[in-house]
Amino acid sequence: MLELKNVTHIYSNGTKALDNVSLSIPKGMFGLLGPNGAGKSTLMRTVATLQTPSEGEIRFGDLDILAEPEALREKLGYLPQDFGVYPRVSAYDMLDHMAVLKGVASAADRKATVETLLNQTNLWDVRKKAIAGFSGGMRQRFGIAQALIGNPDLIIVDEPTAGLDPEERNRFLNLLAEIGENVVVILSTHIVEDVSDLCPNMAIISEGQIRMTGAPLDLIEQAKGTVWAKTIERDQLEATRAQYHVISTRLFAGHTIVHVLSDQDPGKGFALVDGGLEDVYFSCLADVRRKATSQAAA
Repeated sequence: MLELKNVTHIYSNGTKALDNVSLSIPKGMFGLLGPNGAGKSTLMRTVATLQTPSEGEIRFGDLDILAEPEALREKLGYLPQDFGVYPRVSAYDMLDHMAVLKGVASAADRKATVETLLNQTNLWDVRKKAIAGFSGGMRQRFGIAQALIGNPDLIIVDEPTAGLDPEERNRFLNLLAEIGENVVVILSTHIVEDVSDLCPNMAIISEGQIRMTGAPLDLIEQAKGTVWAKTIERDQLEATRAQYHVISTRLFAGHTIVHVLSDQDPGKGFALVDGGLEDVYFSCLADVRRKATSQAAA
């Protein structure tokens, strides 16, 4: 279990990237969902001991990771958002080198570790190819391979599917699902489908604060009966925004489909929809924006 209590981080320029974050993250896949700039990467770097929060406590089991960061690193696998190690050496040789850095001293142990990871991440056939020539999906799978060296108990992946094509995304998500059965895996992303496909537990973060936590299915159930949809012309959007609590819009066949939040039938052609996690997410973000606007107006 990873426990965060009242974690706040303020950068030197005064930006408050994290604001009193408290989370309990159990074994298995945990989704941290939020827009760009919400504080996800700051939180992941903080948990990974790459920066110390201004305030708060973080524990992993019995370990106080702020007091003993080196002890946490022995248990940690980390794939950052910008995994930029693409040298002109082979995947096999690079993993072998990283295994040395992670303390796998025996050549026989390194051989077994590297070969297992290359097979697990479906990179065995390209093990002799330079990483610089890998596709985006292959690079991400290599990133997971290096994160798994040493059998970590805590794995952090930050925006791992951004930029991947659908086939590579599915392959990568299947890999994460296999890994997440026995350890704590935190998936930080702005892609709703990644969380809905993989994670039995999740949190939504916005403007450095945790806005919602729970199981995706429970959150979807709670939103039932509150999301309504209607197809409108694009030039009607501003008037619709002024009249209703619009949480999302999308184009379809030249028309605009709006989803609005209402406890009662808004009438005027709106139809109740079975909201998914995307509607939960957009409802949460819309509520944050409305509250911010109200506070600014006051």
